[in-house]
Amino acid sequence: MPGDTRRIRRKILVATTNPGKIAELRAMLDAEVDWVGLADFPQVPEVEEDGQTFAENARKKATVYAKATGIWTLSDDSGLVIDALGGQPGVRSARFAGLGGPDRKTIDRHNIEKVLQLLRDAPPDKKTARFVCHLCLASPDRTLIETSGTLEGRIIDTARGDNGFGYDPIFWVPSVGKTVAELESEEKNAVSHRGNAIRQFKPMLRELLAATE
Repeated sequence: MPGDTRRIRRKILVATTNPGKIAELRAMLDAEVDWVGLADFPQVPEVEEDGQTFAENARKKATVYAKATGIWTLSDDSGLVIDALGGQPGVRSARFAGLGGPDRKTIDRHNIEKVLQLLRDAPPDKKTARFVCHLCLASPDRTLIETSGTLEGRIIDTARGDNGFGYDPIFWVPSVGKTVAELESEEKNAVSHRGNAIRQFKPMLRELLAATE
């Protein structure tokens, strides 16, 4: 209506069907944004993650989904890099054991078992590893923001903790003296690869939003 000066909030698609990840990003980024997920666009086909790096996968998902939906899209790709395994599982972290399907706990268990089997003869000081996360925000016609974060640690032989998922129970963080799966949510966000990437991303997003109002 005439004279209405209310701002229209920017809508951003998070390239996931996981409502927990959307809620996590919403809380950590704390931006004046309407966050939506892929469940809001059931007609859009899934993007194949066939890149050789986390950055390639995140960039592809963000740009393809942005073009398909017409709105800004935030995507992340993350995984585990183990030095003694030449960087494996890397971009194949979620499917390292070759399993698919909706049962994430079973998939996680088999992925962990494969990692421990491959590392069975490696001495403890050779089991250094890091979690890596790459974030990418894209509009339908270009990449807007990219950031990366890491968490350094090492792989231990016995799973510890119930709070995490994926490889968290076998990833020991020396700086806190716990596995990632033993950390509470706030502790994890303070040190995690995703948290580190988001802390870089947050001021860049606020600046971008202000410039495009």
